Amino acid sequence: MRVLNFALAFLLIALVFYFSFSQLNYHWDWASVLKYRQKFVQGWFTTILVSIAALILSTVVGLSFALARRSRFLPLQCFSRIYVEVVRGTPLLVQILIFFYVVADAFHVENRYLVGILTLAFFSGAYISEIIRAGIESVGKSQLESAKAIGLTRAQTYRHIIFPQALRQTLPPLAGQFVSLIKDSSLLSIISISEFTLNAQEVNSFTFSTLESYIPLAIGYLILTLPISIGTRYLERRHRFET
Repeated sequence: MRVLNFALAFLLIALVFYFSFSQLNYHWDWASVLKYRQKFVQGWFTTILVSIAALILSTVVGLSFALARRSRFLPLQCFSRIYVEVVRGTPLLVQILIFFYVVADAFHVENRYLVGILTLAFFSGAYISEIIRAGIESVGKSQLESAKAIGLTRAQTYRHIIFPQALRQTLPPLAGQFVSLIKDSSLLSIISISEFTLNAQEVNSFTFSTLESYIPLAIGYLILTLPISIGTRYLERRHRFET
């Protein structure tokens, strides 16, 4: 029954798009775009590599700053809070420009791919830190007091009590943030990183075939983001337990 409902929903969406495109007065020219298929492939793989590196690094950054927000060392708390508020309160596009043309130039970092990955990681890390912090604080104080009563250290409390429960709470928003990070990588085209979006824009400028250039772009991003959503739902089922 579940498969049937999914198939019906997919069929309805497909019919809506089929009707919409059939009413479009547009001359399709896929042949000219297919000549540049290698450019799409190269950009797609570049986006994969940049996204994977940024995903891993942003998770480390987010976890570090989430723990820093709960630190007893007040300067560390303040630094973490300032980082989160500044990053979340400013556009990613501006951050990319400042990191590349100001910060990276000051430290003589010329690798635009490295700067792009670091910028994405620190941008997404601010959101991930708040997601993880919310998950940690969702664990009841009574459980923390019980952990102290049986002699668990702070590290043991996090490892055996807090993190397993926080993981279940943070999986859905983390998946959404990871998907957003992959799509946000398209903004790296502003510093001439040859990722998927920039290459699609170049193909469009070569062929003047707008829809034919951007439809593969949408499909390519969908191929990257769907496994994250599916994998997250699988992990949610694995970590579901009665409370």
